Amino acid sequence: MAAEEEAVRFLESRGLVVCQRNVHAGGAELDIIAELRPIREADPLTIVIVEVRSREAEDCGSPLETVDRRKRAQIRRGATAWLVERGLWERVAVRFDVIGIVLQGEAPRIQWIPGAFEADDA
Repeated sequence: MAAEEEAVRFLESRGLVVCQRNVHAGGAELDIIAELRPIREADPLTIVIVEVRSREAEDCGSPLETVDRRKRAQIRRGATAWLVERGLWERVAVRFDVIGIVLQGEAPRIQWIPGAFEADDA
């Protein structure tokens, strides 16, 4: 949970509005669902689905490496279910981000990959 708290603070400091956390939909858990509000009125609202991965140290590799094909498919399935349940399917833009946090030391190290994968990635 400490990693998700760090991720929320990080995202909010960059202008995203966190709407929900730890959402269960479509047989998957979505760590963070946020909105990226449009700058211009004509731009669409973007829903950002954020997967948060953390480790105490990078001795065994980066936490970002743990978001494999199976995990991405699970996140897409959950996001699809969540969007359909709310009538947002095909009405909003969707972006999938991944945040990796290493909790070693005094300050966590955060790596953020906006648009880490697409909805139709295999």
